[in-house]
Amino acid sequence: MASPENLSESPPESSADPVIREKVEHARNITSQLLKGIKQIGMYRHNEAKYPEFLGRALEAISEYTQKHGPLSLKVEQQNFLLHNEPLFSEETPLPYKFFRDGIRQLILRPGLALGELVTFTLIALSEPERGADDVLAQLWKANLEHVEYVVVEGFSMDGASDEEVQVEVDKVVGYLFARLRTNSEDYLRFARVNAEDLDAQLDGVEQIRGVVVKGNYASDELKARLQKEIEEEEGSRLFPKLVGAIFQVVEGGVDDVSLLEEIFVQLLDAMLIQDDYATINQMVLKLRALVQREEGLGPGNISRLLSYFVQKMGDEQRLIRMGEALKHSRPKNPADITRYMQALDEPAIIPLLTVLETIEVQDNRVLLCDVLAGFAQRRPDPFVLRLQSDRPQSVRDMVYILEKCQHPDRLKMFGQVLKGKNLVVKLEVMNIVALNHTGEARKMIAELLNDPISQVRIQAARLLPEFDRDKAYMDLLRIIRDPNFEKKTPDERAALYAALGSTATPGALSMLGQLLAVKPSLLNKKKVLDDKLLAIQGLAAAGNVQSYKVLQGVVEDKSQPVEALTAARKAMYQTRKALFGDAAPAEEA
Repeated sequence: MASPENLSESPPESSADPVIREKVEHARNITSQLLKGIKQIGMYRHNEAKYPEFLGRALEAISEYTQKHGPLSLKVEQQNFLLHNEPLFSEETPLPYKFFRDGIRQLILRPGLALGELVTFTLIALSEPERGADDVLAQLWKANLEHVEYVVVEGFSMDGASDEEVQVEVDKVVGYLFARLRTNSEDYLRFARVNAEDLDAQLDGVEQIRGVVVKGNYASDELKARLQKEIEEEEGSRLFPKLVGAIFQVVEGGVDDVSLLEEIFVQLLDAMLIQDDYATINQMVLKLRALVQREEGLGPGNISRLLSYFVQKMGDEQRLIRMGEALKHSRPKNPADITRYMQALDEPAIIPLLTVLETIEVQDNRVLLCDVLAGFAQRRPDPFVLRLQSDRPQSVRDMVYILEKCQHPDRLKMFGQVLKGKNLVVKLEVMNIVALNHTGEARKMIAELLNDPISQVRIQAARLLPEFDRDKAYMDLLRIIRDPNFEKKTPDERAALYAALGSTATPGALSMLGQLLAVKPSLLNKKKVLDDKLLAIQGLAAAGNVQSYKVLQGVVEDKSQPVEALTAARKAMYQTRKALFGDAAPAEEA
């Protein structure tokens, strides 16, 4: 037990002391630099990467102080921080009050404070509990900053003393505790709590501390992990299901105040969203729907109102954004539960869901969300059609996928507008989707793309046309091949057109390709004849049937053919034979 002399006030420190004056000036420089950094953070709150840069000068000032004078101990007042009873802030700031409000009366910055710790400490000081953040004390405890200490006082009361007198005596106790608990060893105090129950003896007008715990054994990482796991199991596996069951017993039993139930259900919703427990939420929706059919408990219409309100809150933008954060970078454990959650939403949730879709980076999760949105698009396609004009290729691809999946009757007309755009990747993907619709309108759209200004689009159109009507594709392709401007096309496009022509496998195509192979070159057209023969061989390889195989076999046996043609024909014949007979194809004759 401490003696009365230890609790007596220390003599006031003279501001005339040059050492104290120097400390105070250094501390005022620290608070000035800290306020400047806070103002910069406020201006660029979205740019978190810049926070360390904004607080760099404040850290330099703190390091200079602690290297010269040791730990910086600040007394926390409602309006200011004090050092040797001198105020440090020259302008009004809410910063000290946030610490004072939560019972913090001393802040100590120890030597070695890192920039990351200062950033964390500053963000805690700037947090706003009224907007959902934990109080400053709780955040400091969770952050466990190695070089930041604090002394907390809570629950002081004295019989027959005014609030002002209590405040004076509390300051004495705090000063005494801090003086007794400071140490230069590594085993220093990080925080202390003093409760009214600890004060039971009068000593010089200040109630003495009978027992204050100034040091404790911290829980090991293994113990904390085990306790956390037990808490999660309790909340997820037992607590919430029991709580939901109890609430539904109340609903079925009859409650007159529906608004009270609405508030309870929303609180449950938020709690389960934090736990990513979508399965329980889905069960609640199913139970409410079952009750709606019977209209038991609350009387006619009341359960319907409760269900409608609950589903509306499920579709609120902030809750869907919370769900999107979980889907943004990783696959969910139970994607089916999330799918059922979104399927239960009403049409007002379409726009928030589209906003969430823009943020998701995992392709499987995008498909999951697009599949759900396809169900909404059947009833209300306008938001999806509007986004077909987006500047983001990924958004356009998603909308095309959704409109195709929901089988919107006017989707081909919409896709036609997309095909008029300039984004090559989007156009090629939309062409593949259009080709899935084996209709005359789809074939017409693909055929028109044979004249597209982009070579890759024309090549893709040539490859897709035979999937519709082979005879019509043969006529379209033959017209382009016989066009005088055909020779001006790139080698890749000419080869693609001949391959598409051969893939029609029509008698006219095979006959034309065979005739090209039978042409005898002359001195004037030797190169063109060879090029035509090679193109014809590519067309026969694309046909991939017995007739084309026989034509290729005849070319290989014709030793008058150019060496290049013989080599290409032999390779094409081998590929055709393997396509026809598989691995059981007979060995090629020597």
